[in-house]
Amino acid sequence: MMKGHPVKFVGTKDYIATDDLKIAVNAAVTLERPLLVKGEPGTGKTVLAQEVATALGAPLLEWHIKSTTKAHQGLYEYDAVARLRDGQLGEERARDVRNYIKRGKLWDAFTAPERPVLLIDEIDKADIEFPNDLLQELDRMEFFVYETNETVRARQRPIVIITSNNEKELPDAFLRRCFFHYIKFPDPDTMTEIIDVHFPGIKKRLISDALKTFYNVRDVPGLKKKPSTSELLDWLKLLLSEDVSDEVLREHDPRKAIPPLHGALLKNEQDIHLFERLAFLAGRDGV
Repeated sequence: MMKGHPVKFVGTKDYIATDDLKIAVNAAVTLERPLLVKGEPGTGKTVLAQEVATALGAPLLEWHIKSTTKAHQGLYEYDAVARLRDGQLGEERARDVRNYIKRGKLWDAFTAPERPVLLIDEIDKADIEFPNDLLQELDRMEFFVYETNETVRARQRPIVIITSNNEKELPDAFLRRCFFHYIKFPDPDTMTEIIDVHFPGIKKRLISDALKTFYNVRDVPGLKKKPSTSELLDWLKLLLSEDVSDEVLREHDPRKAIPPLHGALLKNEQDIHLFERLAFLAGRDGV
């Protein structure tokens, strides 16, 4: 427990957390299990770790996973080539192997003076063996450094938040050790709360018209990439800066199917062509 800070996550002024998400975060903290968060891109998975750290007054450590990331990099990396080169040059520092060990995010989390929040972001980008390779360290909260013959043990168990975009299935053994939560895409009421946080004082009519257009875009069959929350906020910012009228947003003519400033919502040519095709068909049919 962190002295002087709340031990329950209740959201923050900048992050609208649904009740089920709050329950999931606090359950994972209580159980001392990693919280595995899934959901479509743009639903706030990565930001969640930042907001949990802010709410609990905890330091945040972020480990962003790439396709080439290996599990051992979270522990440490030993640069044997640099040590050999320095040794050949007669460098004094080559005598101490510790000069060539680079700590990973797990090492930093285990030895942090305060209980940290550790974000392991987009774990599904890595090799399929990556999650299993982390199992022992996350379970035991310790690992062995062979080069220095020492064991690194966690001072306290960090709050671990792991995100996945579902690009590949995660191993069952890994899933058993996590508390799981799927962030559903915000409904209009929740989205309105999110908008109010980012654009206080915005006209209710503009929100209503923009949300109707936004959800209509998301519901178009065959869309390759549905616009996300972050893209909606970008679009609203543009609508406000360009002073787009309510009448334009309330336009229901299918021959004008593409919304204004659509580049903030539609991010590939396939989806733009889809909307253009719908507008063409509607115009040909004389709707």
